[in-house]
Amino acid sequence: MSNTISIDAFTAARKRLSPFIRKTPIMDVELDTKQNVTLKLENLQLSGSFKIRGALNTVLNLDKEALDRGLVTASGGNHGMGVAVAGALTGTPATIYLPTNTPQSKIEKLRAIASDVIVQGDVWDDANELALNAVAKEGKTYIHPFADQSVIEGQGTLALEILEAAPALDVLLVAIGGGGLISGISAAAKLLNPNIRIIGVEATGAPTLYESCRKGELVTLEKIATRASTLAPRRSAQSNLDIISKNVDQIVLVEDEEMLEAAQWLWNACGIATELAAAAAIAALRTGKFVPDSAEKVGVVICGSGYDGFPRI
Repeated sequence: MSNTISIDAFTAARKRLSPFIRKTPIMDVELDTKQNVTLKLENLQLSGSFKIRGALNTVLNLDKEALDRGLVTASGGNHGMGVAVAGALTGTPATIYLPTNTPQSKIEKLRAIASDVIVQGDVWDDANELALNAVAKEGKTYIHPFADQSVIEGQGTLALEILEAAPALDVLLVAIGGGGLISGISAAAKLLNPNIRIIGVEATGAPTLYESCRKGELVTLEKIATRASTLAPRRSAQSNLDIISKNVDQIVLVEDEEMLEAAQWLWNACGIATELAAAAAIAALRTGKFVPDSAEKVGVVICGSGYDGFPRI
């Protein structure tokens, strides 16, 4: 896969997806730090996160023979939901492998939609090995959560929508898990505005791409130490690292507690219900892990829905 994707590929993906997914709204808010930011509310997206964009774009590109074999993937939850919904929309059975650190609420939601949900392995990388075994043994069609050009092109449609709605943005903050979302957004956004700054945000306990970019090569983490399961692969892929190294200006790290406090702020101040991962970029701003220039217009992708900001009773 090339680390250069044309704008035509992103616009074609947007046209392909538009009959099926939501054009999610933007929302201007003032943080408790007095910073003004523009939020892109992918927590309101079909399937509960941005992941439906990449999953469905990939499934819609498959031929009948590939669809007839059935779909399989491994996920921390959100990509699995995207593949399951894509399967439901196309009448294709989907098998989803999840690691044991997946929140129970996501497991239950997936079991209501997917043909088969298997929870096994400590982290995503373990579950992914099982999914690849299913490809080898059963011939299923594998949908990679981040290292696939069709997935990246689907995720990049987010950038087209954001910069169409808010063309004056100077900076865009994006959470990083495996790297598919920030690969697509950064590639598309830089094509539309080469001067925009793309800032990635990872969990301190899962700095997969932070370390890979720092060392200039793919790094496999020895362990994962974060509750944000959708930000927690031990290893990304070379294709994602190539795109991110080219297009992402900086990656910062945030603690789980900082993400939790950001999720609570989003709920209490804005009525926005997110998981930890979706609050990562807000956490980076609230804690000063990333400080934009005073004149810069800042955008933030709220990448998925969840309950982490809700008060515990």
